Amino acid sequence: MSNVPRTTAAVHDVGSHHSSGSGSSPLSPGDGDETPPETESTPDVLVVDTPLDRVRQPRDLLALVLATLGAALVLVLAVYAHGTTEGVQSDVQNFSSILARVLFLPVAVLEGLVTLVVPVAVLTEIALRRMGRQVVECIAALVVGLAAAALATWLIVNVGSQDLLDGMSVPLRGTLTLTVPGYVAGITGLLTASGPRTRRRTVAYSWNLLWVSLGVVLITGQVSLPGVLLTLLLGRMSGLAVRYVSGVRSERAYGDDLVDGVRRAGFSPTALVRVRDVADEAEQAAVSAEELAAHDLAEASDLAAEPSTLAITRASDNRVYALTQVDGPRLDVVVLDGDRQVIGILTRMWRSLRMRGIDGRSAISLRAVAERAALLAYAAKAAGVRTPTLEGMAEADDSMLLIQQHAVGTRPLRDIPTEQITDAVLHDAWLQLEIAHAAGLAHRALTSDVLLVGASESGEPEVWLTGWEAGDVASSSLARRVDLTQMIALLALRVGADQAVASALTVHSAEDLAAIGPLLQVVALPTSTREQVRKHKEVITDLRKALVAQLPEVDVEPVSLIRFGARTIITLALTIVAVSVVVTTINFNEIKDAVVSAQPWWVAVSFALGLLTWLGGAITFVAFSPVKLSVVRATLVQAASSFVALAAPAGIGPAALNLRMLTRRGVATSLAVATVALVQVSQFIVTVLLLVLLSVATGDGGVLRSLPSATVLVAVVIVALVVSSAFMVPWVRRWVRSKIEPMYKQVWPRLSEILGEPWRIAAGLAGNAVMTLGYVFAFDAALAAFGQNVSLIDVAVVFLIGNTAGAMVPTPGGLGAIEFALVTGLTTTAGVAAPIATSAVILFRVVTFWCRIPIGWLAMRYLQKQGDL
Repeated sequence: MSNVPRTTAAVHDVGSHHSSGSGSSPLSPGDGDETPPETESTPDVLVVDTPLDRVRQPRDLLALVLATLGAALVLVLAVYAHGTTEGVQSDVQNFSSILARVLFLPVAVLEGLVTLVVPVAVLTEIALRRMGRQVVECIAALVVGLAAAALATWLIVNVGSQDLLDGMSVPLRGTLTLTVPGYVAGITGLLTASGPRTRRRTVAYSWNLLWVSLGVVLITGQVSLPGVLLTLLLGRMSGLAVRYVSGVRSERAYGDDLVDGVRRAGFSPTALVRVRDVADEAEQAAVSAEELAAHDLAEASDLAAEPSTLAITRASDNRVYALTQVDGPRLDVVVLDGDRQVIGILTRMWRSLRMRGIDGRSAISLRAVAERAALLAYAAKAAGVRTPTLEGMAEADDSMLLIQQHAVGTRPLRDIPTEQITDAVLHDAWLQLEIAHAAGLAHRALTSDVLLVGASESGEPEVWLTGWEAGDVASSSLARRVDLTQMIALLALRVGADQAVASALTVHSAEDLAAIGPLLQVVALPTSTREQVRKHKEVITDLRKALVAQLPEVDVEPVSLIRFGARTIITLALTIVAVSVVVTTINFNEIKDAVVSAQPWWVAVSFALGLLTWLGGAITFVAFSPVKLSVVRATLVQAASSFVALAAPAGIGPAALNLRMLTRRGVATSLAVATVALVQVSQFIVTVLLLVLLSVATGDGGVLRSLPSATVLVAVVIVALVVSSAFMVPWVRRWVRSKIEPMYKQVWPRLSEILGEPWRIAAGLAGNAVMTLGYVFAFDAALAAFGQNVSLIDVAVVFLIGNTAGAMVPTPGGLGAIEFALVTGLTTTAGVAAPIATSAVILFRVVTFWCRIPIGWLAMRYLQKQGDL
């Protein structure tokens, strides 16, 4: 016997008619519910499939993301809308005295009922249903919820601000007490993991009891409103996370349910064979010949590999079955699953929001998606388009079934050899699209899988146009122009731009074709076509040239089809992060005191020296660049990195923008990465050399003189022994080599080229020296602003070591870590008093970090408009 999972279903004839040759049958999903005859039955129905017992539902992931955002919003409101939440809580608690008179159970007893009775009741019902795995999932969600609440409490107490702590607290016995009821998070997680409340009574009753208990403890002042909301959301996050990781029981229609759905649509099936892509054809071939022969379906082994049906699978990404009947033609069954619609709907909504008219309106439910597909299929057939007839519809579990005519003897365009794509094929393809457009229909998703090529009885080629699910009725002119753009790009990939344009002119007017010139862009194409165009980047350019050759007056200048692109989103995200960081981390009082008490002249000098670092970074970048760069543009890139630093760890911003500028100038990614890596390595080398040179030039060891103390030497020896011992382990050596070798392979070829041009090395090292010394002198000027005269070598060592150590902490711009390291260095090694050291470091960071952010933002906006980033 075959190892392929399958279902053989014996079902009774429901008494409704099967499809005739013309295929007319009722389309109402509820049709065919008559009682089956008691004495007659049809032969067994062979269902060849691989059912999924459990699936990860995207809707759970979406709900998890929304719950996480909701928890973050609650924390923000607890801090910045404390007055509002406290007012709402006070209004609610005004009912406390009334509640005390009518409440016949103490609050503690009610909490005990929720904590003990709810888990026992829900877990007992699930256990009685013999769903052991879900029992484990519910317990896991309960534990994760309790842990999440405990972690949130610890973070609020130990990491959160005083405002946050106050916002999450309530006065109990005259003292503000933090209230994050962990049992609420645990119970909420358990109930979420147990499934919808409509399926089990204990779950529905438990949710009601939980809401009542929460209302009581909130009214009686036992918990704060933000605390209740936070724990509810933490519980939801826990339950949803467990559901998504573990998966949930599949509600898709398989086996008997699938067969019943086909019967309700009015058909008498003998076999349903799952159609799979090439990767799964081996499984289909494993169906035993004995089984197929027993069902008089010797040809069924070829059903799953039928080209036109495979094309439906690829184009729609839905389950597709080959349906054979007791008395009727072979049909195709397209199954739309509810759990797969969430991501598709969100994707279409996102593209509709982002693109200007390219994507149509999105359906909001599984039934709406199916009804829209049916409407478009009927409209296309009524218009005279050669497309499969929709024979019937049905609903089965969380699936909708679309049963349609099989395009006999056709193959998708992607499977047709180029030499067989004749002018007649091209003409008929354009003709079918023109028929649809004349009826006001737009397809919106023309790919090589929705164009099927067959032959008429006379041997003339015929093109079928399928896959209307994403189309529009009463479409806009822009939607129809996009169709023309997709079709001409699709055909140009197969037969070349000149032939594609010439074939279009045999059906469409010159005016129609001229209108698509501005739309010839990759973004206007479906995903599969976009991937092919990216491999053959010359296609779009060739099409524009071919259009101009045929229509000299045509305008092929691209128009903007995107309301906002990735750059806009990144800029907006960086701006939000910047504002959040400024609002939540800056102590404006400390900054005000530091700036007011500092000498203005030295403040200006420190700011100017900080700006000089941009020029130093630009010189190095230009020196090592494989293409000619403007020093001014390179300086603006370094300035823009000051803005990016708010959302990226220290040192990452300049490297990312340098890499972006090089790739925008046409430099290969590998070469651009090698160049940026060389810039980073040269900065490290210059830092080490400057420490040595400063020590020699000043003639005073300063801080360096105190470094080789006995403690330091012992630490160095211990570290050396540990490293040496580690290198004796083979896998450690392999790991280190795997980290170092890629950098070496990237940097060495580029360095070898630059060694032939000594001036580049000199300029690169000089630029790094200017950048590093700029920061050192700016730091020294900040100290001088408070009357501190510290040895330059001490300033250099404190800055270089403190900045390097602080930058290792992965916070945006090294915030907090760099300040702490610099203050510690000044107080412990340079002998500067702590208050003055703190003020000097704050001033230094203000003039070299915070004050440069607006300038960096302006520089980034300018470079984006110029196309450099």
